[in-house]
Amino acid sequence: MTQDLDSRLEGYRTELTGYCYRMLGSAFEAEDAVQDTMVRAWKGLEKFEGRSSLRSWLYRIATNVCLDMLSAGSRRARPMDLSAPTPVAQAQLSARPELTWLEPVPDGRVLPSVADPADRTVERESIRLAFVAALQHLPPRQRAVLILREVLAWKAAEVAELLGTSVASVNSALQRARATLAEQSPTASDRSDPLDEEQRRLLERYVAAFEGYDMKALTALLHEDATMSMPPYDLWLRGHDDIVGWMLGVGEGCRGSRLLPTVANGSPAFAQYHPSRSGEGYEPWALIVLEVRDGKVGGMDFFLDTKRWFPLFGLPARLSAEAEG
Repeated sequence: MTQDLDSRLEGYRTELTGYCYRMLGSAFEAEDAVQDTMVRAWKGLEKFEGRSSLRSWLYRIATNVCLDMLSAGSRRARPMDLSAPTPVAQAQLSARPELTWLEPVPDGRVLPSVADPADRTVERESIRLAFVAALQHLPPRQRAVLILREVLAWKAAEVAELLGTSVASVNSALQRARATLAEQSPTASDRSDPLDEEQRRLLERYVAAFEGYDMKALTALLHEDATMSMPPYDLWLRGHDDIVGWMLGVGEGCRGSRLLPTVANGSPAFAQYHPSRSGEGYEPWALIVLEVRDGKVGGMDFFLDTKRWFPLFGLPARLSAEAEG
């Protein structure tokens, strides 16, 4: 019985982590929330009378855990949520605490296997950085309602039961949440599951331009209004001139880097390694998450805390000198 219950609970871990990630905006906090949910489920098993499904019961617990964690009113953000873009001539690096930032997450930690391609598309779109950042503008209960109704396709009556409220209250919260989300207008990205031939060529050209530090080739792949951010720094840049100005100025340390492909937040991503100071091999520098829309790169988010991100994504601690070329 114990092993059977363990297996059943574990079967929900990935989708619960995805739910908690959308609620909290942090990969690590989401995993903590799910672990807390599992512990509470074990301790409260005798109170579970089977009046709802095990899945519904676990979501109720997970929702309460997330609401408790969000009670302080804090929300995760991207640099573009906090300030206007900075001209490169005025750019300064100013770090903010880790808990400020929306965090990237590996797809495999939050996306369960879904047979229906349409459902898979919704799941992936709903973990995009821009979408999760927009969710952070919602009050916690509205956030839960929108995720349960719009992403997970729960019925209003099911959400009302989970939250201990009325269907009318759920519908009202959903309407307000939709209005707020529309004001944030999160950028839609090109579908990339799987990558088509044009997208593969785009990413190959991106790697070649970045590794060759060819700014002309790189900007040819970027939208005119492309953005670049570098958490934990609150600086962000917009447009070819400022991005290139940064890359050829303060960002010159990226020259000679090597990129290793991965995926994050339903988007193409790369682990960036720059030449080691010892002259031997390459050391972690950033996790780069790309926003691809209309066949070009619209955003580059460089997450610099590689001691947190590389182990989470299962990335090598360094690359050998043989990675050259």
